[in-house]
Amino acid sequence: MRSFDIIVVGAGHNSLACAALLAKSKHRVLVLEAGPEIGGAARTAEFAPGYKVSPVAHIVNQIDPAVIAALDLGRHGLELSPAILPTTLLSPDGRNLVMRGGFGETIDGDLSKADLAAWRELRAKLLKLADTLGRMLSETPPRLKNGQLADWMTLGKLGLSIRGMGRESMRELLRMILMNIADVLEEEIEDNRLKGALAFDAVLGNHFGPRSPNTLLTLLYRLAGQVAGVQSAIAVPNGGMGAIAKAFHAAATAASVTVETNVKVHKILIEDHCVAGVLTGSGEKIAAKLVVSGTDPHQTLLDLVGPRHLDTEFVRRVRNFRARGNVARVHIALNGMPRFNGVDGKGMAGRFLVAPGINALEKAFDASKYGRFSPNPALEIVVPTVTDQSFAPAGHHVLSINAIYAPYALKGGWNEEQRAGFLENVLATLETISAGLRQQIVGTEILTPADLEARYCLPGGHWHHGELAVDQMFMLRPVPETAQYETPVKGLWLCGAGSHPGGGIRGLAGLNAAKRILKQRVVW
Repeated sequence: MRSFDIIVVGAGHNSLACAALLAKSKHRVLVLEAGPEIGGAARTAEFAPGYKVSPVAHIVNQIDPAVIAALDLGRHGLELSPAILPTTLLSPDGRNLVMRGGFGETIDGDLSKADLAAWRELRAKLLKLADTLGRMLSETPPRLKNGQLADWMTLGKLGLSIRGMGRESMRELLRMILMNIADVLEEEIEDNRLKGALAFDAVLGNHFGPRSPNTLLTLLYRLAGQVAGVQSAIAVPNGGMGAIAKAFHAAATAASVTVETNVKVHKILIEDHCVAGVLTGSGEKIAAKLVVSGTDPHQTLLDLVGPRHLDTEFVRRVRNFRARGNVARVHIALNGMPRFNGVDGKGMAGRFLVAPGINALEKAFDASKYGRFSPNPALEIVVPTVTDQSFAPAGHHVLSINAIYAPYALKGGWNEEQRAGFLENVLATLETISAGLRQQIVGTEILTPADLEARYCLPGGHWHHGELAVDQMFMLRPVPETAQYETPVKGLWLCGAGSHPGGGIRGLAGLNAAKRILKQRVVW
């Protein structure tokens, strides 16, 4: 029987980060990936003959600098596009707004002087709040029960960080933190285009509408990231998201991690209430003192371990961890450059939003609450072939789209008729900002939340492995007993997006888990 010091389940970027850091400390580490490729949600794949796309995540805005430094990802091939992408808020009449720099540092377009002044003030406030949140995301959360000195020190550090904002900013943080994004924007901004775009960023990826509680918090989560030292900036990786996975893989390989694909972990073996290794789908037993899981908490704890090894109340809490995906990925192959109303050829290198306003987004969300997809979906669009022509044949292009709302639990299920219906709604929405686009289409693909779950092991099609909400974040994520990545089963740890701080191509869950394991000296 083979044996390793540590087995890591899954080969997503968090798992690879965790494995690399553990192997650097001279442990023998094995990573087992059920699929044929590493990377998890960070992949590049062909969706039509000759056309490629990043099929889940398609922009970068959150890879933590601490992760880049710890893994030396630059040396291992991580390369982002040199320019920070602008975000264009598309309107059917061509009256677009263009947000440039980090989170609209400047805005081009016919925004009123009053809204421009209000935006500058609101942006500064939001970035300051996001910076404070970012420091909390980077820390291993403290335990609320039976906390040790280190936990109280962490709480004290966070308290000092908030106090250091100043009395006025601290008061604003406490006033605003649980507000919904609609109330925040309607206090400050008049322009529907700007409000729609900001609300879109607050709800994307979660089962929320702009008037749902927690949506300011989810916007701040997105703004806490950075690219090349610029807070809240966005970029695309050269070579697509698969290039990011390759950089994490290269870092793990350089640290002597053994990575095996097409090996499904069937069970995590438990002996005398301690981890003893894993049983693979082929029947092989592999021994290890420690198992670290990058897959979601439901699958790890309820399927791979099983309720019989866990406390009944703990099992109940894990089962109640919510993961309700609402985003469909739509990929479109075109025989030429798309044209958006009011956008010239140079302006195609960027991110585009179709989100007409807060009320339109809320109406779109209403459908998902009743198990229906939106008749007028809101869209986030990237044209990766503008910066990387290798994604399509010469002169051809690709649209990569996040479309909301497309609920995981669709009434009647996601059959071919339902898929075709939602794709038609997306195309109809695209036609409002790009006349003649249908005539350019040579191929399409739609990945519903059900497809994302089946293909990329995303529970409920949710790319955070669980909703980002106050009761599912920080020391409560995924449940209080696992807040510091360690589970009640001795030797079993978590390192995926279902753990603190959450999803996105960030890498902090893997980094924090590895640091915690090494600090606890659990594999010496």
